[in-house]
Amino acid sequence: MILEGRTVLVVGVGPGLGASCARLALRDGANVAVMARNAERLREAAAELDPTGERIVACSGDVTSQQDCTDAADAAAARFGELHAVINVAALDTQKGAFHNTTDEDWTLNLTVNVLGAVHVVRAVEPHMKAAGGGSVVLIGSQASMRPVAVFPQSPYGAAKSALLSVARDLSAELGPSGIRVNTVVPSWMWGPNVKFYCEWQAGIRGITAEEVKHEIAQGMALREMPTDSDAAEAAIFLASERARMITGQTLVVNAGEFYPVA
Repeated sequence: MILEGRTVLVVGVGPGLGASCARLALRDGANVAVMARNAERLREAAAELDPTGERIVACSGDVTSQQDCTDAADAAAARFGELHAVINVAALDTQKGAFHNTTDEDWTLNLTVNVLGAVHVVRAVEPHMKAAGGGSVVLIGSQASMRPVAVFPQSPYGAAKSALLSVARDLSAELGPSGIRVNTVVPSWMWGPNVKFYCEWQAGIRGITAEEVKHEIAQGMALREMPTDSDAAEAAIFLASERARMITGQTLVVNAGEFYPVA
């Protein structure tokens, strides 16, 4: 129960990694606030995660709004007394496009959601973490910041996630004197709703099964197994806990030892 007695805000709770982070935080003893744009789906997710409602609060909002982020952080602290950690999963990651077929609007949207959105979240939680004597910020990056995937180019997304790594390093130095740690979890392929959709898309194009596509991807990993959303969530939970109290400014790659050919 490495989060016993602590309050964790999980931003970007959908059917994949966000829900996994919230579920594992509850498993490990935390009180949990969850935030996402769709209020109805968020309420349903919260009810599924904790049917009693005793250890969870749902706060609908959009990371592109500073006020929404501030309201969510305030609600978490008001409900549970203090706020100790935030895991920011919210991202725009579905946009496909290489350099020559993207627009200024594509780049602006990716930077706004993936970088400025994270800044909004950190601004919102900082005063509560200072009041609690410190805390942990866990940002979710992407291996798209380290390598392109030719069949699914995401130039604006990869650039935004690269910028997020720089933001995290700077924040770790600036917030460290207040006892606030800032780290980034960088997943690779994670078996969950988005990657399942990708494998099914590739299977349809190539005339093979989605399981075969998944197997092909895993062959580039040292462990020959694709991580799941829960595997990345476990890393985020560790960094949110006091077991990682002397870890800050770091990037933890969860990729089963994937190699990096441009493919």
